[in-house]
Amino acid sequence: MCLAIPMRIGEINGYLARCEAKGIERDVSLFMLQDDGIAVGDFVMVHVGYAIQKVAPADAESAWELFDEALGLIERTPN
Repeated sequence: MCLAIPMRIGEINGYLARCEAKGIERDVSLFMLQDDGIAVGDFVMVHVGYAIQKVAPADAESAWELFDEALGLIERTPN
Protein backbone atom coordinates (compact mmCIF):
# COMPACT_ATOMS: atom_id res chain seq x y z
CA MET A 1 0.00 0.00 0.00
CA CYS A 2 1.20 3.53 -0.77
CA LEU A 3 0.43 6.63 1.24
CA ALA A 4 0.86 10.21 0.07
CA ILE A 5 0.57 13.19 2.39
CA PRO A 6 -0.73 16.60 1.28
CA MET A 7 1.77 19.37 1.97
CA ARG A 8 1.89 23.10 1.20
CA ILE A 9 4.93 24.47 -0.63
CA GLY A 10 6.59 27.27 1.30
CA GLU A 11 9.78 27.73 -0.70
CA ILE A 12 11.18 26.49 -4.01
CA ASN A 13 14.84 26.19 -4.98
CA GLY A 14 15.20 24.52 -8.38
CA TYR A 15 13.65 21.06 -8.14
CA LEU A 16 13.62 21.13 -4.33
CA ALA A 17 10.77 22.54 -2.26
CA ARG A 18 10.44 23.15 1.45
CA CYS A 19 6.95 21.88 2.29
CA GLU A 20 4.85 21.99 5.45
CA ALA A 21 1.99 19.95 6.89
CA LYS A 22 0.65 20.15 10.45
CA GLY A 23 3.70 22.17 11.55
CA ILE A 24 6.20 19.64 10.18
CA GLU A 25 8.55 20.78 7.40
CA ARG A 26 10.33 18.57 4.90
CA ASP A 27 12.45 19.00 1.79
CA VAL A 28 10.57 17.51 -1.16
CA SER A 29 11.71 16.82 -4.70
CA LEU A 30 9.66 18.47 -7.44
CA PHE A 31 11.43 16.54 -10.18
CA MET A 32 8.36 14.48 -11.09
CA LEU A 33 6.23 17.65 -11.46
CA GLN A 34 8.72 19.80 -13.32
CA ASP A 35 6.26 20.49 -16.17
CA ASP A 36 3.24 21.23 -13.93
CA GLY A 37 3.87 24.91 -13.12
CA ILE A 38 4.28 24.40 -9.38
CA ALA A 39 4.51 27.58 -7.28
CA VAL A 40 4.91 28.63 -3.65
CA GLY A 41 1.56 28.20 -1.90
CA ASP A 42 0.49 25.20 -3.98
CA PHE A 43 -0.46 21.94 -2.33
CA VAL A 44 1.14 18.70 -3.47
CA MET A 45 0.80 15.06 -2.52
CA VAL A 46 4.13 13.80 -1.17
CA HIS A 47 5.24 10.17 -1.26
CA VAL A 48 8.69 9.11 0.00
CA GLY A 49 10.12 12.58 -0.49
CA TYR A 50 8.71 13.24 -3.96
CA ALA A 51 5.80 15.49 -4.92
CA ILE A 52 3.71 13.23 -7.13
CA GLN A 53 0.60 15.33 -7.79
CA LYS A 54 -0.62 18.91 -7.43
CA VAL A 55 -3.94 19.12 -5.53
CA ALA A 56 -6.50 21.78 -4.78
CA PRO A 57 -6.38 23.28 -1.26
CA ALA A 58 -9.85 21.86 -0.53
CA ASP A 59 -8.67 18.36 -1.47
CA ALA A 60 -5.62 18.70 0.79
CA GLU A 61 -7.86 19.81 3.68
CA SER A 62 -10.28 16.91 3.07
CA ALA A 63 -7.41 14.43 3.14
CA TRP A 64 -6.16 15.84 6.46
CA GLU A 65 -9.65 15.64 7.94
CA LEU A 66 -9.75 11.93 7.08
CA PHE A 67 -6.22 11.35 8.46
CA ASP A 68 -7.12 13.15 11.70
CA GLU A 69 -10.30 11.10 12.04
CA ALA A 70 -8.43 7.81 11.46
CA LEU A 71 -5.68 8.76 13.91
CA GLY A 72 -8.32 9.69 16.50
CA LEU A 73 -9.91 6.27 16.15
CA ILE A 74 -6.54 4.55 16.60
CA GLU A 75 -5.84 6.57 19.76
CA ARG A 76 -9.23 5.59 21.26
CA THR A 77 -8.87 1.89 20.46
CA PRO A 78 -7.63 -0.16 23.46
CA ASN A 79 -4.67 -2.44 22.82
